[in-house]
Amino acid sequence: MLLKCAAVLGSPSPFAHRVVFGWCVSSCEPWASGQGFCALCTNLYRLSGLLDMEGALTARDRVGIQDFVLLDETTEAAFLSNLKKRFSNDLIYTYIGTLIVSVNPYKEIDMYNKKQMEIYMGVNFFELPPHIFALADNAYHTMLTEFNNHFILISGESGAGKTEASKKILQYYAVSCPSTTLLNTVRDKMLMSNPVLEAFGNAKTLKNDNSSRFGKYMDIQFDSQGDAVGGHILNYLLEKSRVVHQNHGERNFHIFYQLVEGGSDDLLRQLGLERNCQQYNYLTQGECAIVSSINDRNDWKTVKNALQVIDIDEDSINYLFGIVASVLHLGNVQFDSDSKGQALLNNNHELSWLLGVDAHTLQEGLTFRKIEAKTDQVLSPFTTDHAIYARDALAKAIYGKTFTWLVNRINESMENKVRIRLMWNEKQISHYSHHFILYSKDPSRKTVIGLLDIYGFEVFYVNSFEQFCINYCNEKLQQLFIQLTLKSEQEEYEAEDIEWESVHFFNNKIICDLVEEKHRGIIAILDEECLRPGDATDLTFLERLEEKMGNHPHFVTHKLADKMTRKTLERGDFRLLHYAGEVTYCVVGKKRKNKQSQPKTCFSSVDPDSRRRPETVATQFKSSLLKLTEILMAKEAWYIRCLKSNESKLPGQFDEALIRHQVKYLGLMEHLRVRRAGFAYRRKYEVFLKRYKPLCPATWPHWMGMPADGVEVLVQHLGYMPDEYKMGRTKIFIRHPRTLYATEDAFEKCKHELATRLQAKYKGYRAKGEFKKQKEAATKIETCWRGVQARKEREKRAWAVKVIKKFIKGYMTRGQAKTTDNSEYLAFVRQSYLNRLKENLPKTVLDKNTWLTPPPVLTETSEMLRKLHYRLMVRKYVRGITPQRKAQVKQLKLIASSIFKGKKESYPSSVAQPFVDTRISEQDINMRILQMIRNEHIKYSVPVIKYDRNGFKPRPRQLILTQTAAYVVDEAKIKQRVLYTSLKGISVSNLTDGIVVFHITCEDPKQKGDLVMQCDHLFEFLTKLTVIANKQNVLQVVHGSIKIEIQAGRESAVDFSTGQESTVFKAKNGHLMVVSPGPSKSKLV
Repeated sequence: MLLKCAAVLGSPSPFAHRVVFGWCVSSCEPWASGQGFCALCTNLYRLSGLLDMEGALTARDRVGIQDFVLLDETTEAAFLSNLKKRFSNDLIYTYIGTLIVSVNPYKEIDMYNKKQMEIYMGVNFFELPPHIFALADNAYHTMLTEFNNHFILISGESGAGKTEASKKILQYYAVSCPSTTLLNTVRDKMLMSNPVLEAFGNAKTLKNDNSSRFGKYMDIQFDSQGDAVGGHILNYLLEKSRVVHQNHGERNFHIFYQLVEGGSDDLLRQLGLERNCQQYNYLTQGECAIVSSINDRNDWKTVKNALQVIDIDEDSINYLFGIVASVLHLGNVQFDSDSKGQALLNNNHELSWLLGVDAHTLQEGLTFRKIEAKTDQVLSPFTTDHAIYARDALAKAIYGKTFTWLVNRINESMENKVRIRLMWNEKQISHYSHHFILYSKDPSRKTVIGLLDIYGFEVFYVNSFEQFCINYCNEKLQQLFIQLTLKSEQEEYEAEDIEWESVHFFNNKIICDLVEEKHRGIIAILDEECLRPGDATDLTFLERLEEKMGNHPHFVTHKLADKMTRKTLERGDFRLLHYAGEVTYCVVGKKRKNKQSQPKTCFSSVDPDSRRRPETVATQFKSSLLKLTEILMAKEAWYIRCLKSNESKLPGQFDEALIRHQVKYLGLMEHLRVRRAGFAYRRKYEVFLKRYKPLCPATWPHWMGMPADGVEVLVQHLGYMPDEYKMGRTKIFIRHPRTLYATEDAFEKCKHELATRLQAKYKGYRAKGEFKKQKEAATKIETCWRGVQARKEREKRAWAVKVIKKFIKGYMTRGQAKTTDNSEYLAFVRQSYLNRLKENLPKTVLDKNTWLTPPPVLTETSEMLRKLHYRLMVRKYVRGITPQRKAQVKQLKLIASSIFKGKKESYPSSVAQPFVDTRISEQDINMRILQMIRNEHIKYSVPVIKYDRNGFKPRPRQLILTQTAAYVVDEAKIKQRVLYTSLKGISVSNLTDGIVVFHITCEDPKQKGDLVMQCDHLFEFLTKLTVIANKQNVLQVVHGSIKIEIQAGRESAVDFSTGQESTVFKAKNGHLMVVSPGPSKSKLV
């Protein structure tokens, strides 16, 4: 039923899982939260995921519009606001028609896996949310359908993600195209060409750790079946100046560092290199040879593997690395000046490593200029500066030609080949099953998809020759971009028989002509200055520009500018007003960079006898760009515009000023205005009717006529004004986004009403059927369950009656001999007693009173168990006594027994506790105290509480016993020293307290009197004291009270009594009152 409803209501995507009015058709589960995803298909339908374009309109206030064409206002503020909304929800792709705007998130987003690729395969461009896979797939299928050529232009600033975008497209084609062994080999070569070209053509810059320093155009060739069968790469304007110079914070091309850091020891030894980048002049100018985010060793392994995959043999690879090494050696060539200022090579050791070149010839080429006059040749010596310039020019030329050679080898490897099977005749085939396979160039017609990864518009603080060429390239591409966009728009209007409305836009042909026009353009004037004999300099070049272009509206210099503009221009600058804004260029170095200079004798391909001047860099670049433009004009265009979200490369940061700058320089607002000039929205009649037919009673649930007629009826019902839409041959064109929004909002409201009714009916039907089934099942289960429970209950009661009867009889005959009636009861009594006895066994040998009283039947057994248990405890105790403890038992314990046994109530509980050597270690005694008594050996230490003589206030103290005296210590101070000779008596009570009184001889009235203390280890302390001081005879156990002498002639007393709790306090009579609990609660040792 739901499938039928889905067909009626219209589901815009062709997948198995579809969310239709709150239900997933494939699983018949309710919509999880109403936020745009199915409960069982969350990997396909997330809020930031795969909704169709119209469906996303309902979330436009939250996550923005998927197509800028549908914005209410085409202002820069609205553009940036929509871009920011989507970026904050990790939606990095947005359409402008068929153009994709991509914002670099600087973090990993799980949207490029194989499952995601499969979702976008064969789907209409606007059916799913914007994605680079959607553009790649539609370009591919359009190529197959129309059998024509296409190209994808990827542009943006350095670090915006252009290289990554081209990689993602290649990966998509590698997965989505048909697969065979031969085709997989071609794809591997295409994919592995990337790390090779990145190693030789990319470098770390201030903006990007892997910045492409060349323009790349790759053609992917497909046969009529859609198989990728070959490829071809064109490269543009390699930044050769980077070989010899890098700005601070930048690096040379990656391959140099990869070779030095990752090359094997044998390879480095053969090439004369050291594993230290600091040794090479060309690698240290940026002062950042080592970068934490770049692993040159791992990249080296990747490049080595990639070179093998693209079929470059081992010898060629070794020669390639030899040339790379020769550039490093060339950079270390140094020059000195002789007395005449002429350049001299101070050490030609480095020249020996320059492969394939005679050292003497090279030395001559680096230090002399050859002047030819008819048949004569004259060698003119270089100055040191000229020699360095010649050296750097040679290094750039070597690297540039090497890069060109590498691109050609990659092209040879990816060249389209077809497999030809040469079969034997039928008779031979019947006997032999094998055949021959040969490869040759495939002459059959192919279609291509080109990938153009080109540098974006560049505006730096100082803009030089490279920026001039790059911005000229962008100017040409912008011209092509507008032409192709207008052309495709106009063709669609003509195909649909819609009247074309003229679009007003800025035509940048005037700027292109300013740069490239023959004999009058900037490039032509620059070439003239480079070729003109005499004192031609950068400033004379600027003067010629002012002469030729003084009245041009897009050209200004310091001389031609007004007073306000002059403040922003240096005398050596000129400013061009590009389509994207003003750019100021510095003329310093332009002549030098435009020339192609290198010793002819160094390259076998250069004819040393040729007097033809080589083309300048600008002219070569102009020619390459014109050829590229011709190539692109013959293809259908698709565009990806890459933006940097911030300069710090941090995830989640959206720098509006930076984004606004890039939007302007990429011409996105210009493109949007062209797309919005006519009709903002267009859809095929079938798609439009399928989605919005519930809004009209005449088209719901089925329209039986032509789709165009159904759409006409529908829009009339919705109240579209005549100027708001046009009916084409196969599509409806809607002029304003607000018209579409109103339709979408009405559909959003309508579909929920329809869904509610459908759900109610279906749920009611399902619920009734389920209820009947459950009721029948419940009745059967209840009947069976009640019978089972009743039988179990009867059996339990019968068993309980028998047990109770038996127990009562056993209790009544418990005193008799064991019989059948009382055997179980007696067994229960025995088990119960033994369980209780197990939990309450005596813990010590001295515990004689806690044995449980047994029942009469177990009296004899209990006595046997008691004797066994006490014997076991005695045995364990005896086995656990060490020789040291035996000596202690024999000596100290015997002394303690002789003094306290039968006299002090707490003594029996202390017998089982062993004595220790000391209660306070020397580490816990203050170092100052130890210094004071260093001549006396410490025998024993114990913490005590000392009671003042006046008021009996308790004070925590340490009591230290030495050979001659007892010390009462308070932290770092000795409070009292008691000589054993002055100790006339020791008194304790007979109760369980820990009070002890030292009776001290007082001969002087100022001398302190008796000492009253409390100790938790009383028996251990007094036993050791009597042994150390030999005072066994002076210790007395007193009943009632102990008289103390506070000072000579002044007495008091300590009174003792028993109570519930142990307390010590000053009584009203002025005596110290000590209350002690009974013996069972004593804890004295």
